[in-house]
Amino acid sequence: MHIPFTKIDVPPRIMLGNIIMIVNVISWYTYASAILKNAINTICSSHHSEFILYSILFLSTVTSMMISAYYANKLSNRKYFLGTWILIGAFSSFTLTMLREATIFNVIFLLALIGASFGLGLPELMALFADATKNENRGRLSSIILLLIFVTVLVLGFLMTANLSLNALILAVWRLVGLASIPLLEDFLENKETRNKSSIALLFKNRVVLLYLIPWAIFSLVNCFSWSIFSRIYGESFMRSSALLSGIISGIFAVVAGFLADSVGRKRILIAGFISFGIGYAVLGINPYNIYAWHLYTVLDGISWGILSVIFLFTIWGDLSDGKSRPEYYAVGFLPYALSGFVQVTLGPLMAEVVPAYAILSFAAFFLFLAIFPLMYAPETLPENVFRERELRGYIEKAKRVREKFT
Repeated sequence: MHIPFTKIDVPPRIMLGNIIMIVNVISWYTYASAILKNAINTICSSHHSEFILYSILFLSTVTSMMISAYYANKLSNRKYFLGTWILIGAFSSFTLTMLREATIFNVIFLLALIGASFGLGLPELMALFADATKNENRGRLSSIILLLIFVTVLVLGFLMTANLSLNALILAVWRLVGLASIPLLEDFLENKETRNKSSIALLFKNRVVLLYLIPWAIFSLVNCFSWSIFSRIYGESFMRSSALLSGIISGIFAVVAGFLADSVGRKRILIAGFISFGIGYAVLGINPYNIYAWHLYTVLDGISWGILSVIFLFTIWGDLSDGKSRPEYYAVGFLPYALSGFVQVTLGPLMAEVVPAYAILSFAAFFLFLAIFPLMYAPETLPENVFRERELRGYIEKAKRVREKFT
């Protein structure tokens, strides 16, 4: 009996190569940036100095992404470019040992280096992922990658120690593991299609891009402000435990969301994610100090992150860039996520100090429900023929079961 929607339909070597490279760089950056954040907290004595240093990390990441996306069409050898990018990441991992004697100057240097080491190849890597998939299977592979990212981050967390030099070595070795993806993707890397170049500036004027980008930006910013508020109410240690639980739920629902997105469409799944998140904030806004309201929010937060991260980090920009130059789309699509991380550690704590929790949570719920409206006008990116083929397949399966029943 045929089981629909379970076949990824991507060559195993290509799928494995994509998984290794994406999981490797995102998990690497998670811990490399965490080491830098510890250094910032150590040497900074004011919000002003923290803001400047975090700005350097944010700007180096975003600027390198934009430059990389702009010159993506001029790349003559993707294999050489991605291999060099991985080696730069390994080198920058070793330079983290400079933080044994952290000064403002070496921290600035490392922030710029790590940010560039992450952002430089990210648009091309995500474009490679989009090229390897099709609209009808992109969500499923995205969900598998996200689940593996979560598992890998957990495993690396157990390997990290209090020894800075050892941590730098672990990160360097782990980044070099990314080179294992190059032989798996070798033939695919050499066959790059010529696509129409997309202007990053024009993407911000593209109606369809904005209809998806605005809700993503609202979600990202609401989430980053909330972390600071919750940390003040419940404490950092409790928040980290809750974040772990939310992450587990997110990893599980990412898989569910990815498979559903390839069967019922992106819009329905996204709207469900925003409604789930909005309900969580609405309940918490009634009484943010109620532990039961917090547990409900944690579950709904995990569900929402699982859904939205599959679509907004991986899937939708690949759909929208079909037949076009993909790196620009992914560079623009990553901006809200990068901005939310920056705002969370800079403006978030200040906002939590001056604005009451009730007010922020109420506004958050309102804006999350408001974010649904652009999605209602956004076109569905899963092709109509995919729906029809699957409906037809379902009818055929039903007809077979009826025939078997009466024969």
